[in-house]
Amino acid sequence: MTTTTTPAATTPAATQNLTGERADLLAALEKQRHFLRFTTRDLTDEQVGLRTCASELCLGGLIKHVTSVERLWAEFIVQGPSAMPDFTAWTEEDFARRADEFRMLPGETLAGVLAAYAEVAVRTDELVATLPDLDATQPLPKAPWFEADAEWSARRVLLHIANETAQHAGHADIIRESLDGAKSMG
Repeated sequence: MTTTTTPAATTPAATQNLTGERADLLAALEKQRHFLRFTTRDLTDEQVGLRTCASELCLGGLIKHVTSVERLWAEFIVQGPSAMPDFTAWTEEDFARRADEFRMLPGETLAGVLAAYAEVAVRTDELVATLPDLDATQPLPKAPWFEADAEWSARRVLLHIANETAQHAGHADIIRESLDGAKSMG
């Protein structure tokens, strides 16, 4: 087993001199990403795959899921609903594939999961810096959890990514504390 520290994403040059709303969005995203990554500090590949409570969730799986979600939503900002699946047409096989996002599969490592997350974060951060208009909207994809014919602005999508990351960072904190008593804060 290897013990892995939690590297931060490399800050793209395009984001280093931002101010105002875009800088605030990047700061919010980075803060939540940090707390999620921090829950895996000094853990082994085996430990990040452990379920520590009644939930199906594990630390590595949460990072995989947040990586996938951030990637999909960032693509949605640029490509619209075509970047997302039609969730109303999902099969049992589709749901099983999605369930694999929430667990560490054979051959997956914490280092690999964190590297994929860092790569997605860099791309999202570049999008925040270079997107011509945060007010640009896209119609939401078909899904039972979205209102019909709704549109989201790029800003709202980025806030959704930050909120989703924060929610899962909280889940990860509980899982980590159940694993070995370590806390992200306090």
